[in-house]
Amino acid sequence: MELLIFGHAGAKVLVFPTRGGRFYEYENMRMTEILRPKIEAGLLQIYCLDSLDAESFYCFWAHPSGRINRHLQYEDYIIHEVFPLMHSKNPDPCVIAHGCSLGAFHAANIAFRHPHLFKKLAAFSGRYDLTLSVEHFRDLFDGYYSEQVYYNTPTHFLPDLGREDHLGALQNMDIVLTIGKEDPFRGNNEALSGILQGKDIRHQIHYWDDRAHRGYYWRRMADIYL
Repeated sequence: MELLIFGHAGAKVLVFPTRGGRFYEYENMRMTEILRPKIEAGLLQIYCLDSLDAESFYCFWAHPSGRINRHLQYEDYIIHEVFPLMHSKNPDPCVIAHGCSLGAFHAANIAFRHPHLFKKLAAFSGRYDLTLSVEHFRDLFDGYYSEQVYYNTPTHFLPDLGREDHLGALQNMDIVLTIGKEDPFRGNNEALSGILQGKDIRHQIHYWDDRAHRGYYWRRMADIYL
């Protein structure tokens, strides 16, 4: 697995690419250029991950159980390989989960599942229930459902969250969601916001004009919310 690192110090930003994106996508979208002043000042250090979406959620020739299992292997790689790498390079205790579009799902999912590892979540233009069919976006599990799907669908498992240590870590996290006013997953974002509010988990949800679902908007969001 390849990744890119920008910066030498500061809060560590774990960046998940958009659907099927590669580890160099964030740089290609000029996101790192927008963040350059914060990177050079030692405020942020960016870790751009590679994607396995073509082998997991978008591997439609595989049975859905195989898709979610491959995703769990990806999460295991991040926790047991990427996190030790980050800590060996930078002792700053702050880790930020960040992504756009499907990358926002990845960022939110891992942060909500392992909140003790993160201080902040910055999720832009995300969908947080991959079982939903909205417009031309399909249910990525084709009707299949299991315990693994449940525990990797934030709007499904968060309402039942009862562990005080898990809930406390989420309540101490800085959570920022952004969504376009015309984005087809605006309702899903609002559902997530309602769940968080019901659990007394402080968060911000910011609405942007139009769909706000491309690099032009994400660069502006990153400059404001990271």
